[in-house]
Amino acid sequence: MPSPPASSQAQSSKPLDYSKSDPSAKKPSPPARPSASVLLISPQNTILLLHRVAQSSSFASAHVFPGGNLDDFHDGTTPPAGDVKRHEDSLSYRIAAIRETFEESGILLALKRGAQSEQSPGQNHELLQLSNAELAEGRKLVHSKQVKFLEWLESKNGIPDTAPLIPFTRWVTPPNLPKRFSTQMYIYFLPLEADAAPPGAVLAQSAQESTIPIPTHDGGIEHTAARFAPAHTWLDAARAGKIVLFPPQFFLLYLVSDFFTVADPSTPLTKEILQQQRDKLKEFIYNSSDPPWPEKVMSPIQQKMHHDGRSVLALDKPGKELKGTGRSGDRERVVLVEFAKGGPRRVEVAWRKDVLKESDESEKGKL
Repeated sequence: MPSPPASSQAQSSKPLDYSKSDPSAKKPSPPARPSASVLLISPQNTILLLHRVAQSSSFASAHVFPGGNLDDFHDGTTPPAGDVKRHEDSLSYRIAAIRETFEESGILLALKRGAQSEQSPGQNHELLQLSNAELAEGRKLVHSKQVKFLEWLESKNGIPDTAPLIPFTRWVTPPNLPKRFSTQMYIYFLPLEADAAPPGAVLAQSAQESTIPIPTHDGGIEHTAARFAPAHTWLDAARAGKIVLFPPQFFLLYLVSDFFTVADPSTPLTKEILQQQRDKLKEFIYNSSDPPWPEKVMSPIQQKMHHDGRSVLALDKPGKELKGTGRSGDRERVVLVEFAKGGPRRVEVAWRKDVLKESDESEKGKL
């Protein structure tokens, strides 16, 4: 199923438009469809991205986190359009996040029934182990709706591992775009591998681009590749124009990158260091801002044009569905982006105050 975009781009000659309004729009904007997405963190603290097919009607050829739309058949019902609870973290969103990750990458975030983790989110625990044949069969059955995801899991004596999912922003597509989503982003930490990296042990440098657990694409239905790599590797590739990252993906990778980057690349990645990186990221998520990152809702709207020709996307507003609810996004940062036919280019995250200062200085220079 489609990865849940915070914005979507049909494959056409017209680039995305994040302007504040669309004067040509005569129809009311469609409701934001509930979706969920997962920043899946490997045992080496690398991030999983999937490469979407070029024929996709949304996020064509882009690299995305696993995820997709909520489905009543699999995930349970959600509140109707117009109900603010439709845009809140819930069990349905969490089940969808786990189901879509499984369908799209083959990685099953589930526990053996009776062994549900009572530990806090992100702590180590053992996931349900199934054979490759069982996983492949399950992906096909669930994707084709021949069986409900939870019923298939129950047949394998498993339950979805929903508790460790950490909400990490919600993104609501601006109202002037034809496809709209309310996407709950999560972080999920795959267990650190005690056998592979006991206390004091050193991980091989090659493990920084891990394929353990090995993600697989979905046979070309929606994705052509699935790979774990360090956050900074994905960001560098996007900056070099080698891959396409949409603003939500770039922004979240940017936030986590500093926590998973060591000052000295030769620093041994011990299990202790990997756990420290995770602990610092969780501290940032819960305690670094107001509102905390699990509660932030962002509907990116073009605030102005940057002097270098890029759009400046403000992230402080929650979108029209949540206007007047008191919810808000990130007031301190903005995204700079050039929207082109092939997708977003020259994406970068900047401090809002710095961009406004640059803009003022640029305007003064023209006088």
